[in-house]
Amino acid sequence: QVQLVESGGGLVQAGGSLRLSCTASGRPFSNYAMGWFRQAPGKEREFVAAISWSGISTVYEDSVKGRFTISRDNAKSSVWMEMNSLKPEDTAVYYCAAGRWALATMVPTDYVSWGQGTQVTVSS
Repeated sequence: QVQLVESGGGLVQAGGSLRLSCTASGRPFSNYAMGWFRQAPGKEREFVAAISWSGISTVYEDSVKGRFTISRDNAKSSVWMEMNSLKPEDTAVYYCAAGRWALATMVPTDYVSWGQGTQVTVSS
């Protein structure tokens, strides 16, 4: 089992930036992929970005490509997501998640552990 703790959310104006952090404990961090998902009020949780165990492979949801960057440091058991050019539609609770295996995927059921979430609010 993996325990995940996110931080870095907050309130920002449109066009601004935020950096989300997630620190893991439990399973050896380098054994699994990591992902970020988000859930806006009244909507289902959706995939945002994922990174493979090595950090070499990443995948992004289309609406965040070119604006968000996911990265990881296995020595620190941490994953980050740099979010630039934020838009009001990015407003949501953001969750980090630990994958079932090493490859990055977009499928929520491929993730077995979830953090508590951090709120990101983008004002227009």
